[in-house]
Amino acid sequence: MVRSYQKKLIRIDDHLGLALAGLAPDARILSNYLRSQSMTSKLVYDRPLPVSRAVYSIADKAQANTQQYGRRPYGVGLLIVGYDETGPHLYEFQPSGSVLEYYGTAIGARSQAARTYLERSYESFPDATLEQLVVHGLTALRDTLAQDKELTSKNTSVAVVGKDTEFKVIEDDQIIPWLEKLDSTGRSQSQQQQQQQQQQQDQSTSEQPAEGGESMDTSQE
Repeated sequence: MVRSYQKKLIRIDDHLGLALAGLAPDARILSNYLRSQSMTSKLVYDRPLPVSRAVYSIADKAQANTQQYGRRPYGVGLLIVGYDETGPHLYEFQPSGSVLEYYGTAIGARSQAARTYLERSYESFPDATLEQLVVHGLTALRDTLAQDKELTSKNTSVAVVGKDTEFKVIEDDQIIPWLEKLDSTGRSQSQQQQQQQQQQQDQSTSEQPAEGGESMDTSQE
């Protein structure tokens, strides 16, 4: 099968993985560093690397690049997800070295529509099943697409991890049953509103007078 997209989900350990948006070579550098930290934790402490420690270790590494002459920030944003003894975690890593923890978020091009959907739905996440969470994620992802585009097995991958569930990437034919669950649902209200706003902006732009047209001066002398 010929892929129409670049793989952007990377497994770090059984309990930890990440998604990337940006320069893939920089993501490989950071993911290899995380793997090294994870192996060290198992050898030295005989336990999986805590998710928060993993995140802050690459945050320190990235932030150091912004303070040294001749070095550049990593040109990649990451979503780091994992499950440890304190529960599930989702962090956003930014090239500056900043990290933020979320219930749900999105990064990359056209990600605002996905964040809007997740902000409206996140309160239901703690009680949701795995199937419901995956559908939420796919719905948010679909909201980032143009009106004439759809999610397919050639451009979509999903990763899951949790208690007693090792990090696993679902793609190719395995993703088809999940995509079929979206067939009966329309695009979310957030995307419909954004499209309506865009249409209104286009209409207002077309109604503006041409250059050199008449205008009214309401200022008083």
